[in-house]
Amino acid sequence: MPTLELLGILVLGAIAWLWYDSVHVRDIGIRAAKAACAADELQLLDDTVAIASLSLGRDDEGRLCLRRAYGFDYSDTGDNRRRGSLVMLGDDVLVVNTGPRLVSVSPTLH
Repeated sequence: MPTLELLGILVLGAIAWLWYDSVHVRDIGIRAAKAACAADELQLLDDTVAIASLSLGRDDEGRLCLRRAYGFDYSDTGDNRRRGSLVMLGDDVLVVNTGPRLVSVSPTLH
């Protein structure tokens, strides 16, 4: 088999692996965003996350992994849309950020 054909097959295989791995990790990210929103009594809008960046990073054992950052929208009142984010290293969730939220406090009279 010529070298160019072999190289083409390897590139297609790498692209297929990246696509499959990205879908798998995105599903983990969706579950993490849903769990974080449920824990904070927020509503995850659109039930999905969107890739914001893709880079390389090292895990605790020094292995090279893909670091993915995702964004998602949530609502704390049902009438607004706020932006959250999460960062994953490989298939581990590193950070889920739902950001600061305004809290309404009724004034107490003394």
